[in-house]
Amino acid sequence: MRSAKPQKALAVTWNFSPLFGSDTDPQIAEDLKQTEAAVMAFVHRWQDRQDYLENPDVLVEALNEYDLLQKEFGTAGGAGYYFGLRGTQEENNPLIKAKINQIEELSRKLGNQLQFFELRLSKLTPEQQQKLLRSPKLLVFKHYLERLFATGKYLLSEAEEKIMNLKSSSSHALWVRMTTSFLAKEIRHSKNIPQLISDLSSTKKPLRDKSATDLHGILVANVDVAENELNAILGNKKIDDELRGMTRPDESRHVSDDIDSKVVDAMISAVTARFDISERYYYLKAKILGVSKLKYWERNVPYGKISKKYSYTDSVKLVTRVFSQLDADFVRIFKGFVANGQLDVYPRQGKRGGAFCADDLITHPTYILLNHTDCLNDVLTLAHEMGHGINNELMKSQRALNFGSPLSMAEVASTFMEDFVLQELLAKSSETNKLALYIQKLDDEMSSIFRQVAAYNFEKELHLQFSEQGYLPKEKIGEIFKKHMQAYMGKYVEQSEGAENYWVYWSHFRSFFYVYSYASGLLISKSLQAKVKQDPEFVVAVKKILAAGSSDAPQNIFKKHADIDISDPEFWTTGLNEVELLLTQAEKLWEEVK
Repeated sequence: MRSAKPQKALAVTWNFSPLFGSDTDPQIAEDLKQTEAAVMAFVHRWQDRQDYLENPDVLVEALNEYDLLQKEFGTAGGAGYYFGLRGTQEENNPLIKAKINQIEELSRKLGNQLQFFELRLSKLTPEQQQKLLRSPKLLVFKHYLERLFATGKYLLSEAEEKIMNLKSSSSHALWVRMTTSFLAKEIRHSKNIPQLISDLSSTKKPLRDKSATDLHGILVANVDVAENELNAILGNKKIDDELRGMTRPDESRHVSDDIDSKVVDAMISAVTARFDISERYYYLKAKILGVSKLKYWERNVPYGKISKKYSYTDSVKLVTRVFSQLDADFVRIFKGFVANGQLDVYPRQGKRGGAFCADDLITHPTYILLNHTDCLNDVLTLAHEMGHGINNELMKSQRALNFGSPLSMAEVASTFMEDFVLQELLAKSSETNKLALYIQKLDDEMSSIFRQVAAYNFEKELHLQFSEQGYLPKEKIGEIFKKHMQAYMGKYVEQSEGAENYWVYWSHFRSFFYVYSYASGLLISKSLQAKVKQDPEFVVAVKKILAAGSSDAPQNIFKKHADIDISDPEFWTTGLNEVELLLTQAEKLWEEVK
């Protein structure tokens, strides 16, 4: 009998050979030189011309050149992408940090040189815009132009935009960096903030309570700084919005994300109206933990202990099996990532924590960072990040100017893939482990949907009250924060002492109104999952949605390929019903196993 052929070991670190051979590869300098030359060639060719602003034939020529520039070079070339990735592998390497700073400086300079092109197009009169949009020759660039024209009414002159860019660091970024740097230096009992936050989910109550006390001490020590910082960036945003003619504080986010405000409003209203789901979940969680009320920091305490280990090899096999059941392209792309060294798998000293999926130019490979420790959650993380990776690969059918998902769609593919893997795990779990999986998933969904919508409501009121009062003391900020956190948590979670300061370290509030994207992406994903479960052939429509990139507005993409209207509040109830169904199943299972 022939012996079994030994399996080839899976690649577990990034293969950078499609970019460069090493940090000292001489081709890096050549890449940057070529990037600068390509950008400046475009600038010299078009900066002093006006004909492309009027003549569709000339504009097609200019856009093809601009598209090629964004495809091959961008403003940082392959070197910027390479060192950005290397920086996550060795966060404390000063040579890599220095190289990143140098490349970022060059990229800013080249970006300022290129600014004229899009800015001048965006400032065309409505009549000129319509003339260009009606041209059949510009059809392939139509939505790219529509996006430019949509932002144009908020843009200032070229000189003023340069000032806005230059002041953004001192009036926003440096304020935020000040607070985060102070928080990063805080240590209590040899633990920093991320470690303390992790301990809040410990199954050991004494450790949870001690960590909460330590965290609260850090937040109190820094709340005065955060008060001044938040007021400073709120004031700067108010000025920016007034200069740009924004009529509501979240408008700039919606414009940049290519999404109609009425779509976001519909989603926020639909979720807020169903805060009873999150309250009901925390009632179940309190019963499981044997308390009448959860403390504020106990919401994510896990139930049970899943002892089964999932090696990276086992995880790859499981995800391969699930993707194979969904679509041949999904599994083909996944196998390519694994075989080509596009995943950096295991944690190590100096490597960034967490997980992410990175992309850059359309011509660059996608890379995924993991920190796999053989836990069940690592399987779900692999599926989640591969959802982003598959999305990136499908979008490569687009032109460079349409490559990339709007923020409103960014989490659709990732949560779609993750949830189908979760269903596979549930199908093969014991009743006790199944309940543990349900609770883990519901913890995530309460945070990603209901908590983020509550955070969005907090931001809206924060900006409104700042606009009316001119300055918000820490007590007022805490009062508004607790009000909206309590709204989604309900009566089975106490607003414990110290909870009023949790906004201090919540970085998303400094990236104004970013938080809606978690809820919208997950709810859209759940709606698509429901359709695939009813009709497996619907996955073809899902692929078309993921491949569309930025070629059209999100609401048009969903309407065209899936016949769903995300501006209709009723649409969002489909995803919310899926969450409620999961909760009902968990409640039933708890009654059986308790």
